[in-house]
Amino acid sequence: MLQFLLTWLATAISLLITAWIVPGIVIASFTAAAIGAIVLGLINAIVKPILILFTLPLTILTLGLFLLVINAIALALVGYFTPGFDVAGFFPALFGSIVLSLVSGVINQFFQTSNL
Repeated sequence: MLQFLLTWLATAISLLITAWIVPGIVIASFTAAAIGAIVLGLINAIVKPILILFTLPLTILTLGLFLLVINAIALALVGYFTPGFDVAGFFPALFGSIVLSLVSGVINQFFQTSNL
């Protein structure tokens, strides 16, 4: 349970940092970032696998680069469903998804607990 809460907090902080770095992504408050982290988790668990399945030939054709577009669509959906979280268009969503994956990877390294 603690690991889940730490991951949720790390994702919310990653969303705030991404909104600070990428122009075109606006988060009104930490509450909006926390709700956005929950919505992002749900979209990554439910919608993203369906999108990957439907676009598998295109993903194979582009050697996996189309997954960046799928990540941008997922981030744009988070902006659509979360009040106080706005994504201005496709390119802010694309750059935001790249920055979000980098930032969340770095932040999750700080929040990892060892299972020894």
